[in-house]
Amino acid sequence: MRRMLDWAWRLIALLLVCTLSLQLYFLARVALMRVIDPQSTTFQRSQAWRITLETGRLPWRQAWRAYDDISDHLKRAVIAAEDASFAEHDGVDWDAIERAWERNQQALERAERLARRRPEAAMPPVRIVGGSTITQQLAKNLFLSGERSLLRKGQEIVITYMLEHLLGKRRILEIYLNSVEWGEGVFGAEAAAQHYFGVPADRLTPWQAARLAVMLPAPRRYEQRPHSAYLQRRAQTILARMSAVTLP
Repeated sequence: MRRMLDWAWRLIALLLVCTLSLQLYFLARVALMRVIDPQSTTFQRSQAWRITLETGRLPWRQAWRAYDDISDHLKRAVIAAEDASFAEHDGVDWDAIERAWERNQQALERAERLARRRPEAAMPPVRIVGGSTITQQLAKNLFLSGERSLLRKGQEIVITYMLEHLLGKRRILEIYLNSVEWGEGVFGAEAAAQHYFGVPADRLTPWQAARLAVMLPAPRRYEQRPHSAYLQRRAQTILARMSAVTLP
């Protein structure tokens, strides 16, 4: 019995050491980003692998632009669309997470009621609403997989606070805008501006910026329908909100 307890404690100690080592690794990587632009993210590498397997080639568009060389219109549009309180929160918007959880529960309950009324039909899909901030999205894209689990979410929050305290809002937004996906093999503001409008990222108009911002939840899907009525309406909404956005 004592031997089993000794092994259990050794295993726990090993897990703690591994966990601490992993956090130190993430901390060092984030600290380096204060002065070194990340060449790629975990999400980008996974997409490159997927595209290569599916097509046998790798069409890729990405070009880094400094913060001041990206249109302020795009910065405001992305914040308005993705994280309206970006300048105020400390990385995690707990109120937004709570609201998203409530909306998801309500959507699930509606789907279950519909399924009970029509048992012969399959349960309709439930659209999951996220409450992640821009910093959380960046933390996930930089280092983590796309799986949904409490363990991954907890690690995302830890990295989020690392980003906030070591980099600050301006650098976080700069890295986000240079690495976020805007279409199949299209990453970053410069590539998106050139791909969709044939202009550099610093010359985007307010309308063009709003059009790009509304694509972010599902860029590959919206890339196939760039002139859909939904995108037009949503872009108008974002355009109206942009003037109220405070930039870091």
